[in-house]
Amino acid sequence: MGDDQAENHNGTIPHQEEQDAKLEGLKELSSISTEHHEEWKNGGRLMSLLLGINIILLGCALVSGGAFHEVAVVEREVLSYLTVLMGLTGCWMVIYLVWTARHKNSVMLKDSHAGPVWLRAGAVLFGVCTLVLVVLKIGKSVTLIHCESPLKIVHPVIQGVFVVIQTYFLWVASQDCAQIHLNRTRFGLMLTLSTNLTVWIAAVTDESLHQSVHEEDPHSGPKAAVGDCGCETEICSSFETGYYYLYPFNIEYSLFASAMSYVMWKNVGRIMSHNSHDTHHAFKAQNHIVGLVFGIAVLVSGLAVFIVYEIEVNSEETRSQALTMFYIFNIVALGLMSVSPLAASITYRLSKRDMDSHKNPTRTLDVALLIGAALGQFFIAYYSIVAVIAVSPGHLHDTLNLIYSILMIVQHLLQNVFIIEGLHRKPLHEEHEEHHHNYPHDHDKDFNEVYINPIATVSGEVSTHEHLNELDVKPPHGSVTHSTVQHVRADHKTRLVKEISLFLLLSNIIFWIMPAFGARPQFENGLELKFYGYPMWIAIVNIGLPFGIFYRMHAVASLVEVYIIS
Repeated sequence: MGDDQAENHNGTIPHQEEQDAKLEGLKELSSISTEHHEEWKNGGRLMSLLLGINIILLGCALVSGGAFHEVAVVEREVLSYLTVLMGLTGCWMVIYLVWTARHKNSVMLKDSHAGPVWLRAGAVLFGVCTLVLVVLKIGKSVTLIHCESPLKIVHPVIQGVFVVIQTYFLWVASQDCAQIHLNRTRFGLMLTLSTNLTVWIAAVTDESLHQSVHEEDPHSGPKAAVGDCGCETEICSSFETGYYYLYPFNIEYSLFASAMSYVMWKNVGRIMSHNSHDTHHAFKAQNHIVGLVFGIAVLVSGLAVFIVYEIEVNSEETRSQALTMFYIFNIVALGLMSVSPLAASITYRLSKRDMDSHKNPTRTLDVALLIGAALGQFFIAYYSIVAVIAVSPGHLHDTLNLIYSILMIVQHLLQNVFIIEGLHRKPLHEEHEEHHHNYPHDHDKDFNEVYINPIATVSGEVSTHEHLNELDVKPPHGSVTHSTVQHVRADHKTRLVKEISLFLLLSNIIFWIMPAFGARPQFENGLELKFYGYPMWIAIVNIGLPFGIFYRMHAVASLVEVYIIS
């Protein structure tokens, strides 16, 4: 008997000692000089933030200088700077992964709200497209090796290695709340963030110049400005055309990586509570047919309109019809996308779902990005409204442009209100857990009363009467009926919100595709170009449109979150 007890004792102690060791490590981390720790935490954040700001500002100066031939900054300096940044960042990410591999027994907490699987999957998708872009860039540079610098090959090679390392890093570490090497981790993550933003700025500038060259005099394009040698073979031109079409994916990848790096930076040294480790439910679009059908209809019809527009807008004979078709589709789609979030917001007012007030860096960043990125589209829309009103719209295109611009503002506002409020709602499973926990129990009647699952009742799996007959018990008078009715109403409201979220999710995808891949009615209608002049209007569109494109993709990610929370 004593041997059995000793064997059992020896079998359980190692596991218990391991748990106790982790608990003691967590207590030790949280108890060592709290005030001193907070002081250095703030100091580390400030110093790393200053580092990031200086990297980004220097990058802006070099990129903007290299984009114009009047400034004596050539492309070689820009590419050298970007190559060094990506090399340093890639080295740091490898070092971080080695740290975490060697300190598996140290306290490494996770924030389940950071880096959800759909966000990481999006980063992987855009990362793969960026690798294809890199291959095409290398192919073009190889064909022009006789007149271009070898740096034009070295830079995309380093970028490809950087994308591979960073994609793996974000996939495995985006939820980390680092508890070791805190200041070094903060500096490394800020370096990652600023590198991605600098790469984004360079890509946006290059893509904007490429789009604008069609409106310029052919002899003053970007290539002539920077002294590039042009493609003389068909394969070289194919490489160049291919990677310009992939620029939207490269741009989104850099922004995805920047957002995830920022959340990791905010989570350095963060001690998570037990409630912070709730796992996300999987995204499932089943049983929400209405939102799915309407969303697919907008997506497919938008793709058809976009293809026809791109073909016909370049011809003088068909340009007018192409613009009319484009504006009409956008007006109808934006109208539906304005009414649906308004209905969802009203549904929120009628429901009694509690608000989630817990600290959540991911949600805070999502809200800031939604509001900030929407300003880019507001920027363009308000300038268009002023131009149309000033010239007294008499042409059909002017009237459609005015309605389109107004609806663009309204849709962004209503969608932001819906998404932000949805992100701050408590998840549905937490509501049911709290309801079940707070349900009044009389211990003397535990065997005479039963709590009916309203979800199972509403879904038709088991009716209330059938369930009661199986258990052969009777609920208190009126309690089940009232509870069931309440939850039936709650289920209808939840279903409506999910349908709207799914519809908006698919609709935002087509509104990302059209501007990201070249739809520029702001240049084709000619009104704003004449009113503001070529240089000013080109600058307005090239500044505002990249933010508007990012808004759509970020709205898609946020709507996935709202769908799951609902």
